[in-house]
Amino acid sequence: MKIDNLPDVFMAAMPVLKTLEDGSFEAYFVGGSVRDILLGRHIHDVDIATSAYPEEVKELFDKSIDTGIKHGTVTVLYNGESYEITTFRTESGYQDFRRPDHVTFVQNLDEDLKRRDFTINALAMNTDGEIVDLFDGLDDLHHQLIRAVGNPETRFHEDALRMMRAVRFMSQLKFSLGEKTEQAIADNHELLKKISVERIRDEFVKMGIGPNSREAFQVFLDTKLSEDVPDFEGKSELLSVYPKLQFSPTLETSLWSIIIILLKIQNDKIGKFMRDWKNSNAMTNDVEQIVAFFDLLSDHVPSDYELFITGKKTLLNTIDVAHILGQPVDSEALVDRYLALPIKNSNELAVDGRFLIENGVRPGPKLGKLLNEIKQKVISGELENTEDAIGEYIQA
Repeated sequence: MKIDNLPDVFMAAMPVLKTLEDGSFEAYFVGGSVRDILLGRHIHDVDIATSAYPEEVKELFDKSIDTGIKHGTVTVLYNGESYEITTFRTESGYQDFRRPDHVTFVQNLDEDLKRRDFTINALAMNTDGEIVDLFDGLDDLHHQLIRAVGNPETRFHEDALRMMRAVRFMSQLKFSLGEKTEQAIADNHELLKKISVERIRDEFVKMGIGPNSREAFQVFLDTKLSEDVPDFEGKSELLSVYPKLQFSPTLETSLWSIIIILLKIQNDKIGKFMRDWKNSNAMTNDVEQIVAFFDLLSDHVPSDYELFITGKKTLLNTIDVAHILGQPVDSEALVDRYLALPIKNSNELAVDGRFLIENGVRPGPKLGKLLNEIKQKVISGELENTEDAIGEYIQA
């Protein structure tokens, strides 16, 4: 198979491959970029594999960085762009079920492609646009199938994170999982415990916000991968609601909020859960606010002041979560009410503490309490947001 009219990202990198070929080396585009051009997906960057050893790559280019030279990777800087160039290699050892103990450089593209995770990622393309497909990856692309290269158990023992990558690709690409590949995940799911939470989290989030996340999540549960990630063990029944949701979340904050709601995690335990998953403080704070406002919406119609302290971002994100969970919420009315508020944040209040002091209010707790009272009356429409109106109010 040959591809004509290559996207600009490939054409920009073509001189890099030709430089390697002019040096009497083989060079190919490999991996996800080749897969994505065949799927018509947007391509951010390209990876290059070559028969040249790292030192030989460095001799051919003026500027390079030893980003992973131990494993054969050199980053070449060319025409304002950076390109990762990796020597053909085989791997062995994998005592930590993630990184190879030994890397052996080879001169054969076939051996290099054998070590890759899935057939759809084991494709290569030369400078003429011709596709090298040794493992029926093109056929799997056509049938929208994710299948491990060679023996799936071997691939997952080499790198247990590949099991999460499998369900992630299911979600992102809207593909199905090959029967033998799925069975190998079910048989080896406990290996996932040997992988860092940060790595698992990245794959989980990509799975969770992908267009096919509900179907992928079902496989995540069926293969018992869910039993080997933080705080999910023994919770498959609660999580079984996820594949039945009306829609898939597209925001990370929505994903975490939905998971927390399904797991019935108490508000004061959300912080620990998010830390267990190695989430940032900012993400944790956003999710805590969404879950709190979701609980409020489930209990009563929020007041104008509650809308004010919630803010537009949390309001919209909570509406998104409620929509996904099938919670009846009059989102249009809530947004209209928020937009109609006299002020949207405290800085828009016409007065501050200094104004109150100048009008006879003594500094101290009473001042803060009065300022908050004024803010609430302005928000409710009981008091006009002007210095004159507020001045008259505090003198009354």
